[in-house]
Amino acid sequence: MNETRQLTGWRAPLLIVLAVVAARAQTFADPVLGFDEQYYLLVADRWLHGALPYVDIWDRKPLGLFALYALAQLPPGDPFVLYKLLAAGFVATTALTIRRAALREAGPFGATAAALLYVFWLNFMEGEGGQSPVFYNLPVLMAALLIRRGLERRGPLDRCGLAAMLLMGLAIQVKYTAVFEAAFFGLALVRAAQREWGVAPRLAGWALVWALAALGPTLAVWATYAVMGHGQAFLFANFLSIFGRLPDPLPDRMAGLAAIAAILTPLVILAALARRRWRRLTFIQRWVLAAALGVLLFGAFLSPSYGLPLVAPLCLCAAPWLGRSRVTQTVTLVLLALSFVGGTLAVRQIIIGKGNRAEALAVAAAARPQHGGCIWVWDGYPALYQLTGSCVPTRWAFPGHLNTSDEGSVRAIGVDPEAEVRRILATRPEAIVSDSPAYRLGNPATRALVEAELSRSYRLVARVPTGPGRVRLVYRLRSEAGVMP
Repeated sequence: MNETRQLTGWRAPLLIVLAVVAARAQTFADPVLGFDEQYYLLVADRWLHGALPYVDIWDRKPLGLFALYALAQLPPGDPFVLYKLLAAGFVATTALTIRRAALREAGPFGATAAALLYVFWLNFMEGEGGQSPVFYNLPVLMAALLIRRGLERRGPLDRCGLAAMLLMGLAIQVKYTAVFEAAFFGLALVRAAQREWGVAPRLAGWALVWALAALGPTLAVWATYAVMGHGQAFLFANFLSIFGRLPDPLPDRMAGLAAIAAILTPLVILAALARRRWRRLTFIQRWVLAAALGVLLFGAFLSPSYGLPLVAPLCLCAAPWLGRSRVTQTVTLVLLALSFVGGTLAVRQIIIGKGNRAEALAVAAAARPQHGGCIWVWDGYPALYQLTGSCVPTRWAFPGHLNTSDEGSVRAIGVDPEAEVRRILATRPEAIVSDSPAYRLGNPATRALVEAELSRSYRLVARVPTGPGRVRLVYRLRSEAGVMP
């Protein structure tokens, strides 16, 4: 097989783009793919309509993530489709960047296979939609390649470092966990600069410039909020509130960490097989270790998506083995086929478990406000606010902020959850959406308040099954509720 002829020019990029579309096609029309991304879209929508994130609608994610979701709502069309198309564009660009970077050591076959492996492996880790690493993996990868260029003296270290750290600043504004990789990149730059320049004012000056470049976008957002009189609200939401959350139960964290490790193990094995010499790690391999340390230090493991930052560097490390010989190429083709099919089935199971477009629209039809009031999603799809055109009755519109035990304090979300639930119920939402069975790590105090009010003032009007043993429940005020279908 003449791999150079078949996987050069336009053929390989076209194959990668088609693979992205095929791997993610079943997700495009699903408005309730992931609870987090439903909420990111809602915050962006409220922002575009005049609400200020952290002040009028609350979350602790960086503003840059909401800016991406706002960007996806500017063109005409279904925003639930548009943000997935934007995410798919980021995935394709990241994969193409992996391929280009890997061509040096892997050849066309191995480089293209590494890119495809990245595309398919996201589906095993709940990266099939718009989770934040799907977006920030690209600037982090580009930053790593720029730094590698500087370290190898293929470009000026100072300017390569500046461009890289500016990219890391953008990545941090998509998710703050990118700060761990930014710190590693910064230390690598300082160490290389010390070897090249010695301990001199030039080193100190550029180290400061690189640090400011990485922190600059976040400092700019904070300064903007401070000028508007909301600096403290920004600081609390983005940096202080996380320390008020209670840790997830240790058995759940360990089980989640084991799941992440299991999903990544094949990529780790491929990356290890690609090593020809073990005396010294390459910069990209050290990046893998830094990214892994960041995942461990952050300490959140309940979703496989927390391991997504490791996928790009592992695929890049694995590229040399994937195309090393005819035998490895054959094994790689089998692996790619299995990962595509397995990832597609994994996403299908997620969709079955959460419900798809038909179920979401059925819940929305039952909950849609009819008298100018708001609905309240106590437990369920945050997308329902947009699907129904409802107003939002609380700043804490993400259900988990009020219905989970780990968020159950003023220190975690800036308000007493019980007091806020009482306030929302006092506004008499036209419809309240809940879920059955109840989340086992839920907040029993706020749930008791909601269930008492549902029993007293509401009637169940719809039960929509959304997976094995899972039902979405819609309640309406008794004065306007009909008979349950």
